[in-house]
Amino acid sequence: MVQLTVQNVNRVLHDNAGQRINVLEDINFNVNSGEFISIIGPSGCGKTTLLRLISGLDQPEEGQLTVDGKPITHPDVSRGYVFQHGSLFPWETIKENISSGLKAVYGRHYDKKLVDHYIDLMGLKGFESAYPHQVSGGMAQRAALARSIVLRPELLLLDEPMGALDAFTRADVQNVIQRVWKQTRTTMILVTHDIDEAIYLGTRIIVMTPRPGRIKEIVTNPLTFPRDRTSDDFLKFRRTIQDKLNFGVTEN
Repeated sequence: MVQLTVQNVNRVLHDNAGQRINVLEDINFNVNSGEFISIIGPSGCGKTTLLRLISGLDQPEEGQLTVDGKPITHPDVSRGYVFQHGSLFPWETIKENISSGLKAVYGRHYDKKLVDHYIDLMGLKGFESAYPHQVSGGMAQRAALARSIVLRPELLLLDEPMGALDAFTRADVQNVIQRVWKQTRTTMILVTHDIDEAIYLGTRIIVMTPRPGRIKEIVTNPLTFPRDRTSDDFLKFRRTIQDKLNFGVTEN
């Protein structure tokens, strides 16, 4: 079932001199319920702008974005958003951070067992009382992910949440995200610069061109789960995506 529709979307910005900058141009795609979409492309191609449009934090000049047939006009708790640096509240503990969204929506009567469930699922047990500066970057990102997913959003937007992590921690958080997706079947859309990450997580991969950002191609991932980053099939598919990205960079 089609959950998200992005139709004929254009986004224009203006620089300090008032010059027009075409950020996104004629963006069209659908996302089915339960999919994991990876969006990949060069820096400045409008990937994060596209995610902000889907979240309702921004609006297009032209075109329309809808969820379940309803236009996206503003942010909503049904669309979770995880930023690159997590944006945890430094004055709250890990558990308090994870609970914060539930408290905002439901007040004091939020489901505390649900918070405990996601603390366990994210491998954060034993760190509930720690503050963000007392845990690793990977743990902080797990907490940020838990804070969004505990609200049970219909759509979870991931804006390079592993971008600032080292390779080992990055792989660990990727596994956590994949585990959450498999268990909840929450529709997820990931923006990334990392080809391996896009392939490891995505059921489909949207390849974008340099600015103005257009969709070069949408590729269905043929790899089954569990995925092995060192397998011949993975490496072969990686070359396919790399070729498409290289073609996009040289294209006029």
